[in-house]
Amino acid sequence: MRVPLSWLREYVDVPQDATPEDVLAALVSVGFEEEDVFRFELQGPIVVGEVLEFVEEPQSNGKTIRWCRVRVAPDGQAAADGGDAVHGIVCGARNFFAGDKVVVTLPGAVLPGPFPIAARKTYGHVSDGMIASAKELGLGDEHNGILRLVELGIDAPVGTDAITLLGLDDVAVDINVTPDRGYALSIRGVAREYSHATGAAFRDPGLRAWGELQQPAEGFPIAVDDRAPIRGRVGASEFVARIVRDVDPTKPTPAWMVARLTLAGIRSLGILIDITNYVMVELGQPIHGYDLDKLRGGITVRRAEAGEKLETLDGKVRTLSAEDLLITDESGPIGLAGVMGGGTTEMSDATRNVLIEAATFDTVSIARTARRHKLPSEASRRFERGVDPLVPFVAARRVADLMVEYAGGTLDLEVGGALFTTVEQRAISLPKPFVPALIGVDYTEAEIIAALEMVGTEVSDADAAQWWVTPPSWRPDLTDKWTLAEEVARIEGYDRIPSILPTPPSGRGLTAAQQGRRRVANALAAAGFVETPSFAFTTEDQNDLHGSASGDHLPSVKLANPLDGQAPFLRRSLIPNLLQVAHRNVARGFTDLALFETGSVFLPEPGVAYGTSHVPPLAVRPDAATLAELDASIPPQHRHVAILLAGNLFPKQPGLAPVSAQLADAVDAARTIAAAAGVSVEVAQGQRAALHPGRTGVLSVDGVEVGYIGELLPTVAEASDLPGRVIVAELDLDLVLSLAGEKVVAASLSGFPAATQDVSLVLGVDVPAADVRTALVEGAGGLLESVRLVDDYRGQGVPEGAKSLTFALRFRAPDRTLTAAEATEAKLGGVAVASERFGAALRD
Repeated sequence: MRVPLSWLREYVDVPQDATPEDVLAALVSVGFEEEDVFRFELQGPIVVGEVLEFVEEPQSNGKTIRWCRVRVAPDGQAAADGGDAVHGIVCGARNFFAGDKVVVTLPGAVLPGPFPIAARKTYGHVSDGMIASAKELGLGDEHNGILRLVELGIDAPVGTDAITLLGLDDVAVDINVTPDRGYALSIRGVAREYSHATGAAFRDPGLRAWGELQQPAEGFPIAVDDRAPIRGRVGASEFVARIVRDVDPTKPTPAWMVARLTLAGIRSLGILIDITNYVMVELGQPIHGYDLDKLRGGITVRRAEAGEKLETLDGKVRTLSAEDLLITDESGPIGLAGVMGGGTTEMSDATRNVLIEAATFDTVSIARTARRHKLPSEASRRFERGVDPLVPFVAARRVADLMVEYAGGTLDLEVGGALFTTVEQRAISLPKPFVPALIGVDYTEAEIIAALEMVGTEVSDADAAQWWVTPPSWRPDLTDKWTLAEEVARIEGYDRIPSILPTPPSGRGLTAAQQGRRRVANALAAAGFVETPSFAFTTEDQNDLHGSASGDHLPSVKLANPLDGQAPFLRRSLIPNLLQVAHRNVARGFTDLALFETGSVFLPEPGVAYGTSHVPPLAVRPDAATLAELDASIPPQHRHVAILLAGNLFPKQPGLAPVSAQLADAVDAARTIAAAAGVSVEVAQGQRAALHPGRTGVLSVDGVEVGYIGELLPTVAEASDLPGRVIVAELDLDLVLSLAGEKVVAASLSGFPAATQDVSLVLGVDVPAADVRTALVEGAGGLLESVRLVDDYRGQGVPEGAKSLTFALRFRAPDRTLTAAEATEAKLGGVAVASERFGAALRD
């Protein structure tokens, strides 16, 4: 919500020397987050000038310029830039005349951009300044030529400061308004909150004598015919119609109003529409104006019928839903209620009589319509958060008064219409000890009552134990004792709430699974991987490709209301999301990637239907049967961890060639995960639908398969626009941690030196190296500390159909220094087992 300070000062006493930062600080103290400060970003001298004469000069490029003589200061006085009273200025626009008063930016001025103004030679003349358009001054997006002050109804003396004259010295603060505080989407609401923060006097623009607001309840037919209310709430509870006749839509919008609307983020669209927007921002009540002469009969508010269409003000023809709330006349739909009007009855330069609509619509109906048609508007933004039901009469009269004053109209006191219901605010029981106990501050009863009355509630002292608190009409968010307690804390100041950390019960903390997941994530980050959390949504094809080893179709959970209609399924694997992240990074020039993610995957059982249509009511604890039903509606969720490597593991550096990521690097990452979890992982040959044959492995712990690793098929990598080799691995982290047991015991360190030996074995090419390693470990016995594959050779000196695997062995005893003979004996024990199982022979 952008709040021009000059507008705010009309309704609350903001000190003249208060800076925008001061105002933001005050609003932050009552719970509104600051966003930004908006100015017109102009710097003078910018003055009113009078065009004395001009000469049109055709140019060789086909353009005709005007060489103008412009008076920028009274006779006998120097101009604001220190120059002569009459300046020569080159201008390309042709919409002004001799004698016109215009806005002149003199040398030294700066326009938004920034665009500094200086005397410069152009088209054979020295142009000593510039005659400005509304767009160049920041007053809108239209660039229809020079801004003529007569079109704004302004006749100011030559040399007058145009920045002040046009309200361009104003400034706006921008605050973030949360969905529960719709009342703050107005100058009225923000002024009230500034008053709460500072104690400054507040003048409510929503208070007017009922005698001023009374109007004929008949004369213009209005009806609400809602035969399918959502959640039992009729679509329109109030509808006020006032008529202003004989308006002149060509009259200029006052400069101060244009400036305020611009700072508030709303562009000027003509006097009639500007007035409706102005009152909307001022009071928070959306207003719509109809060309009365285009209406056919009275107005009926109803739901749409199947197949109905409506052309909205943005020029689009929309097919309507049966839930859409419509404004209709005898010709059919003329507007989406609370969202956007229709094109058939819009106000234009030909409008002479205006029907003003100020209504209260159902918040759910408006929110659903705006989202269904992807049509957010300033009106729907306010209606879906809740509008003060007591302000439509005030807003309608305010619009009428402004149209009479600035558009030359006449308020019709004989014809009008109004439908409304009695507004009743339910009193809330507030136990007296509740607020101090909840907030943790010893508020006195007087402080609690003063804070609640400050925000507009009525507090009655029911008895010694409780108060009855009636919220004001503009605060639909105050619904229970907890929201009342929040208001007390907000008004009395959050700084009074002590910062006290709760003392955890002895022996509690993170669970073993939580600790294990943190160790794994920290280990991967320490190894150089970057964590990239993502949403758990994907497509069915990606689930089939990456969610199973064979690539066959498997059941997936489809969401009823997905965030993205193109990805409505819950993922069976983390790999599709990592591929999306990698694609975004490569598209932005980051080609060397080492990524990981930990997150849930969703693995529904075949033939089981998940989800439920039964939603428990709010504020009621579900019983055991309901909770069991909800639990049964959730598919099995396993937490996985996945990595992705692409590009270079080490970039090119002086004296060092680039080192590309290899499958072995992914194996090391899998072992890092296993070590952090407290297990040892084995890699064996495997197959996977999305991975390259021969470059795919199965990961296992103690014979239990826990994941896979491999290089993506080139076609799969190309489908994600990823160049080169892409290596991935995915493990079931929950399963890995469960296999680690409850405790991880660190091995004791030996103070004796190690004995290292290598062994090269010749065996068949089909024998997995992991199986050979297992045989060496079993045969070597307890003295073997580590074994690592260092070479896989196939070529000269090795028989065809065979390969030579070389392992580096390290032996160590806990109580003595090993001899070479002991190490060799242990090595040969491992060779014997490998020979027995696979026919392995020592290589000569």
